[in-house]
Amino acid sequence: MELTKLIRERRSVHQFEDRPLSVEFVTELLDTAVWVPNHRMTQPWRFVIILGEGRQKLAEIVRKFREANEPDPEKAKEIGQKLYNKFMSVPMFIAVVLQVNANPTIAEEDYASAACLIHNFSLLAWEKGIGMVWETYPLLKVEAFREAFGVKPGERIIGSLHTGYPGRILSAQERIPAGERLTVIE
Repeated sequence: MELTKLIRERRSVHQFEDRPLSVEFVTELLDTAVWVPNHRMTQPWRFVIILGEGRQKLAEIVRKFREANEPDPEKAKEIGQKLYNKFMSVPMFIAVVLQVNANPTIAEEDYASAACLIHNFSLLAWEKGIGMVWETYPLLKVEAFREAFGVKPGERIIGSLHTGYPGRILSAQERIPAGERLTVIE
């Protein structure tokens, strides 16, 4: 697919078909996605994939977290179950885990590189008919969630990539042309 078309047609996907993805296939996409600018070549990322029955542990953590943070017990159960079902409907979770550098400048550069990596992955996946959404919900800082992904001290999850074959693709939202936000200084 032509790159311009690919960039303009890619969408975040929130609903997936009930079809499994191969870890080998996703690994191939990630192997290409890592070819991003990375000042100092720190390459501070690693990936954790959760799929199949492993999703139940995540879904249960999400359900319990939501129920514990909802004051109305009846509403808590209802919302908790909805979130459980939502997580179980995602074929594959890919956590992008970043080693946090103590130097704030390097940490910022590393985060920027990892964000580019995620975008590369989203474009590569879209080209192959795979959809995803990059989620950054508060759960990424919850200890049980971090433990489920095997996150170590000094690391952070910068994105939970919900990945699978698209079940529904939404229409594009308009973008403000760059020319409307462009300043040229001569």
